[in-house]
Amino acid sequence: MRAALFVTCVNDALYPRTGMAVVRLLERLGVAVDFPAAQSCCGQPQYNTGYRRESEPLLRRTAEAFAGYPYVVTPSGSCAAMVRLHYPRIGRQAEREGRGPGLAALAEDLVPRVYELTEFLVDVLGVSDVGAYFPHTVTYHPSCHGARGLGLGDRPRRLLAAVKGLELVELPGAEECCGFGGTFAVKNPDVSAAMGTDKIGNAVGTGADVLCGADNSCLAHLDGILRRGGEPMRALHLAEILASTEEEPLK
Repeated sequence: MRAALFVTCVNDALYPRTGMAVVRLLERLGVAVDFPAAQSCCGQPQYNTGYRRESEPLLRRTAEAFAGYPYVVTPSGSCAAMVRLHYPRIGRQAEREGRGPGLAALAEDLVPRVYELTEFLVDVLGVSDVGAYFPHTVTYHPSCHGARGLGLGDRPRRLLAAVKGLELVELPGAEECCGFGGTFAVKNPDVSAAMGTDKIGNAVGTGADVLCGADNSCLAHLDGILRRGGEPMRALHLAEILASTEEEPLK
């Protein structure tokens, strides 16, 4: 099986270990992973702040970068949701307004091939036990885009529950937003910080060593609150836990 890694700009710039973990994990499961160098931002920041037309060239670039790949896998629920939920709308509107001929067709072709990492593991590869080893207590925060936009359900938790040595504890108020919300955190910093503080209070209260999530944008927000509060808990992307094995433990 062959797949392309859609690493996303946040991971590429700030969390490269997450992208490398995805490659290690998928290759361990027998997937040949390519990394199209032409990929760039998906256009979500522009789209979410009202610059809809400015997201159109990024739609085209993304679709062309991943053309021909049967599967496009991303460790980001927010970017997967951007492609799946909004690309078709962007393409249709651009064509109605006389811009971007063929943009709608590009979007429609890409959408069914894009999978968030846990969807790909559970739905395409049909696995929940990926052979991981992580001897720590973990609590899981479901991001809004993954939980509500993509409907990931219990896929991430099923994968974590199957990790050898891992103790998974419930996060109170798990479904509540962490307060990041992309540009929401910029426009409403006080509200964002208050929501994140509530989330961290619940997470620390579980006694877990690790706060896990499947979106590094949320984890960046929450990790900042952890660090400023001097908490020993660390925030970690799900892919890094799943890539860890007894032979090659997470460092």
